[in-house]
Amino acid sequence: MPESPLLVRFIQGTLVVENCDYARLPLAVRMLVKFDERIQAGRARACDYAALMLALRAAELAVEDQAAEFAPLALTLHGSFQPRPHQATAFQRWREAGYRALVALPTGSGKTFLAVLAIHRLQRPTLVMVPTIDLVQQWASTLQRFFQIPIGLLGGGARQIESITVSTYDSAVLNMEFLGNQFAFLVFDECHHLPGAVNRTAAAMSLAPYRLGLTATPEVGAEQEAVLHDLIGPLACQIHIDELEGQVLAPYRTIPVELSLDAEEKEQYVAKRAIYTDFLKRHQISFRSPDDWRRFLGLCARLPDGKAVFDAFLEQRRIARSGRAKIRAVWELLQQHAGEQIIIFTADNATAYQLGREFFLPVLTHHTKLVERKAMLEAFRSGRWPVLVTSKVLNEGVDVPEANIAIILSGSGSIREHVQRLGRILRAAPGKEAILYELLNADTAEIYVSRRRREHRAYRH
Repeated sequence: MPESPLLVRFIQGTLVVENCDYARLPLAVRMLVKFDERIQAGRARACDYAALMLALRAAELAVEDQAAEFAPLALTLHGSFQPRPHQATAFQRWREAGYRALVALPTGSGKTFLAVLAIHRLQRPTLVMVPTIDLVQQWASTLQRFFQIPIGLLGGGARQIESITVSTYDSAVLNMEFLGNQFAFLVFDECHHLPGAVNRTAAAMSLAPYRLGLTATPEVGAEQEAVLHDLIGPLACQIHIDELEGQVLAPYRTIPVELSLDAEEKEQYVAKRAIYTDFLKRHQISFRSPDDWRRFLGLCARLPDGKAVFDAFLEQRRIARSGRAKIRAVWELLQQHAGEQIIIFTADNATAYQLGREFFLPVLTHHTKLVERKAMLEAFRSGRWPVLVTSKVLNEGVDVPEANIAIILSGSGSIREHVQRLGRILRAAPGKEAILYELLNADTAEIYVSRRRREHRAYRH
């Protein structure tokens, strides 16, 4: 009697290989499959499904695939929209990378339409993962418009699974052990979120052979880059903001505005910063190592003067990020650009609410309820509210194409955050010029943080 074929099944986010003599499996297969003594069978990561099936077939082993539960679709692309040259280039590079790769395109340059092209090309069940509920709604609306079929929603209380479904990363993590064999294609929007210890499990527990990562800011650390390469693929194409300026994106200017602390603020800043920096020198903390921040927090928690030092750190940072001169500068810019669509960004909620109270402006933070948030964004997009203050909620993913002025009151040292904030105002419109103002307290450490942020090529013009 012929030997029974190897049986490959999807079980709770992993692949199980049964009916196999593990020791006799070819090396290429054993590189992907480990013997699990608990079940006396082979076990592999779900994300290695494509590589495993190719290795089994290359070894000419009889295989019964009970893992994949997806089949080809019959999708029709509605509308006459044609890809622009940069989108066509990105699409081709992704195909050349074996339909598994990252693509980096600036905010406002049509990353969503690139995914639409990919879904239409593959004609396979697709799961799109996004970081926020707002983006779930935006993606679902776009996909429904292009394909005119029901689009599934997963997240924010919704659990409707369709052949094309949009999910938050959080919901995908919670459901992938049950859904990981139902989609052949994964799209990761804002894929720099994926390498997190939790988020990455959503990609690892899916057997989807086709993958597309989308981001405007692909710069990550070496460890995170390795995770992205493993779970999605290489960076196949990167197109920068300045390459599309004045064509696909609006022409723009970035203007640093250097200010000075008031005398009282400066005195308090110098005193608090001295406490903080003296502590760093005594304990030889330079923040050049990834572990230095953890060391600093640990010492502050253990040492008798630790709480006073940490409070001094927070206070000197608060003064540098805010200050009365910045509030006055915001008022002057609001007058200068009266009637234009303005977003004011802060590093924290407290400063955002302070601006809201000072100038009677709407404030959008992560505390804003979903219904109120939707109403605020609609009022801003329609022009009824020309100004919106936010902390970090609008850094990525929210579509506000009408905005043309950004005022950065404060922010982190992250280059990604700065580029994302610039991207919020770059969607092209006839006659539009985008301007980003960065308000800086020149006699504080903030000026050095700004210089580091502005190393990105988008600011070198």
